[in-house]
Amino acid sequence: MRIDQFQLLKKLLENISQNSPFYREKFQKNSVDIDDIKSLEQIKNLPFTVKEELRDAYPLGLQAVSDEQVVRIHSSSGTTGKPVIIPYTAQDVADWAEMMSRSFSIAGITSLDRVQITPGYGLWTAGIGFQAGAERLGAMAVPMGPGNTDKQLQMMVDLKSTVIIGTSSYALVLAEEVEKRGLRSDIHLRKGIIGSERWGEKMRQRIKNELNIDIYDIYGLTEIYGPGIAIDCPSHDGMHYYDDYLYFEIIDPVTEEVLPVGEVGELVITTLRKEGAPLLRYRTRDLTRIIPGKCKCGMEYPRIDRIIGRTDDMVKVKGVNIYPGQIDEILKDVDGASSEYQIVIDHLNGKDVMTLKVEYNSDGDTEREEIETNIVDLFKKRIGIHIIAEASRIGSLPRSEKKSRRIIDYRHN
Repeated sequence: MRIDQFQLLKKLLENISQNSPFYREKFQKNSVDIDDIKSLEQIKNLPFTVKEELRDAYPLGLQAVSDEQVVRIHSSSGTTGKPVIIPYTAQDVADWAEMMSRSFSIAGITSLDRVQITPGYGLWTAGIGFQAGAERLGAMAVPMGPGNTDKQLQMMVDLKSTVIIGTSSYALVLAEEVEKRGLRSDIHLRKGIIGSERWGEKMRQRIKNELNIDIYDIYGLTEIYGPGIAIDCPSHDGMHYYDDYLYFEIIDPVTEEVLPVGEVGELVITTLRKEGAPLLRYRTRDLTRIIPGKCKCGMEYPRIDRIIGRTDDMVKVKGVNIYPGQIDEILKDVDGASSEYQIVIDHLNGKDVMTLKVEYNSDGDTEREEIETNIVDLFKKRIGIHIIAEASRIGSLPRSEKKSRRIIDYRHN
């Protein structure tokens, strides 16, 4: 074994039981004796940490070091409640830059690349995390931040950016604008690093083809450093994660039992080295699986599969659980349908009504009515409920510079 994860876990447990008021109280409440943990597998006997607890610890209840050791804070958006504030030590910042730099290297980015960074800066982890990784690697960072598409395209052309970083939604906006403005021959992009939201195969292929780039999924979350804790390699068969910094488990989100390797469930992460705000068995709400076996790329780092959805972005319609990942799979198999979609759910005349709005390729041979019929049929076959499908020309659905809002549920308004 390249690293002894159990020794790192023991150090973490000793640290948080002594230095984290948050975990001291949690351990007392759950009657945890860390000396009972004699192997890595016994981590399953320790309590989970959930986002609601992190919110309740606002502002700095998660801090496990003295104030003078904290060099930075980051925060979740707080769109669904109090934000989560995460303090970082200098070592945390360095460790995160190391993981991000590794991620860039795995994606084939070098010191010769010019990396255009479109995610936001400030309290959000994204922009500054990508910048630190690019600088550690020795690449040229172009710290654009979000929006201002005219300026983005000007810099992309004039500075000859070779790598674009952003959400899939904004990468699609840029791809469409490059096509619309006839800039394809003026750009020098060769790779895209895409993260922050789940996206399907059709969207992946559109971005890849319209910008003529190789694209890589990158994964992360504010509570666990930020983006850069996992990325897919040139084999594009799952995302490698850094088991010398993090311990991953997959659990059944309902029973909370640890699932065998290869089964899909909720990702749970333990930070093995984090100082400012270490986390034990943090429930991410992201659904994936640990991929068994070694990747054909030859790297030792283990892999998780692409994120297929979140436990909290599931919607129940007519008694059936529906995840966005299932929509992507259906659209992938409908000729003429594009990648963009929006789900609208309402309760009319005493029953749930779901409308799936999609875009279709205007130059495709498949007619609009045929696309709608195919979607309705596939939905009934695979998911088991009848829906309404509405297809319209490409560009008719809203675009976003951040994350797209895919589901509008009027039943709870």
